[in-house]
Amino acid sequence: MPSKPAPMKKSPAKKAVENAPEPAPEPRPAPPAEAPPAEAPAEEATSAVPAEETPTTGEAAPAAAPIAEDSPALPDADAPIEAAPAEAALIEEPQKAPTPPPPAVPSSAPLNVSVDDVNDSSLTIKWKTPETVGSSGLSGYTVEYRKDGNKPKVRLPRSLRSRYVKKVGEQINLVVPFIGKPKPAVSWLKDGQPVDTKRVNIRNSDRDSILFIRSAQREDSGIYEMTVKVESFEDKAALAIQTVDLPGPPSSVKLVDAWGFNAALEWTPPKDNGNSDITGYTVQKADKKTGEWFTVLEHYHRLTATVSDLIMGNSYLFRVFSENQVGRSESSAVTKKVATIQKTGIVYKPPEYQEHDFSEAPKFTTPLIDRAATVGYTTKLLCSVRGCPKPKIEWLKNQMIIGNDPKFRQISNQGICSLEIRKPCSFDGGVYTCRAKNAQGEAVVSCKLEVKQVILPEADKEKGK
Repeated sequence: MPSKPAPMKKSPAKKAVENAPEPAPEPRPAPPAEAPPAEAPAEEATSAVPAEETPTTGEAAPAAAPIAEDSPALPDADAPIEAAPAEAALIEEPQKAPTPPPPAVPSSAPLNVSVDDVNDSSLTIKWKTPETVGSSGLSGYTVEYRKDGNKPKVRLPRSLRSRYVKKVGEQINLVVPFIGKPKPAVSWLKDGQPVDTKRVNIRNSDRDSILFIRSAQREDSGIYEMTVKVESFEDKAALAIQTVDLPGPPSSVKLVDAWGFNAALEWTPPKDNGNSDITGYTVQKADKKTGEWFTVLEHYHRLTATVSDLIMGNSYLFRVFSENQVGRSESSAVTKKVATIQKTGIVYKPPEYQEHDFSEAPKFTTPLIDRAATVGYTTKLLCSVRGCPKPKIEWLKNQMIIGNDPKFRQISNQGICSLEIRKPCSFDGGVYTCRAKNAQGEAVVSCKLEVKQVILPEADKEKGK
């Protein structure tokens, strides 16, 4: 029976730390020679080696360290040495991670690869052994081949994936790229038939194909198919071209009915829609007296319409235009009948107004005011009067008509009457009267004028002499 494993011997440094009553400076680590044989890894401990000889030379080993008195006897040399417990090894030193195995070395590529003995159906390939053979050895070779070139492919632009619309007369220039090696053969079809080279110009390069039409016409509309081919491989792409034009006028338009201030119309769609859907109609009216056309409905979608707010007593003609995405038709359809708005049961009688009598007897709105004047200084008398018809104005002095006396100046303007007395003297004082007369009557207004003499002092008189 194998004996129990020998107890682990503590190093002198650890004993000193355990017996010290106070903390002491950190002791130096013990030399590797003092480490007990039990701390060796388990792999090394599994092989049985005599104590007196080393595993390789067979020479005598150095003397073993003395055994403590309280330790049990060592096992026999012939007995197998058991590995120390893992816990003891962990206490002394942490277990190291296992060293990963070295990576496998791959083999290098073969040398001097060459092609020999080529015929219509086979060829011979020669090469030399690789310069470097990997750690796993050389088990064989893999031979691959690649056909020179690639399959043709049409790369139709996004703008051409939907319907391509152009107006009649505009230019069409479409570039369609493709790939393929060697250079693919390119062909075009229109509605399943080869394109007319007199109208459509095709130019091909290594990377794209160009379809060019200088002036698009109605007959250029259709489905165009492009094909690229390399040997037995080919690819196709189709694009739709639509050339649109102004539509024709409606086929017919007629006046259905006319009543009150309204007229009902009806028309049919045009025979030629301009290669595009009809989007609406424009309705116009014209008075036969003036002949001018006015739009009453625009972008109208129905085929019937009622025109209102017509003028009584007038006669009207109507016409209708067609509309599509290009625009309005150049011509129109005109009604043959005339819509006349009758004056039925209505007689206009103008109201009778009594004329207002604006006749009025003269009346003074501003009277004359008494005033005083100084000898030798011109003065003026003022008043205002109204009346219809315009009254005649007369001035009197002391109940005597002044007339055309040059000393007086009479003015009458817009009902304002004035009498100017030039350099009056003391004899010009008195009562002045203004009289206004017309067919409705007369009115008078009076005032008193006093002309004063300036009295000079005696001293001034003597100086004057």
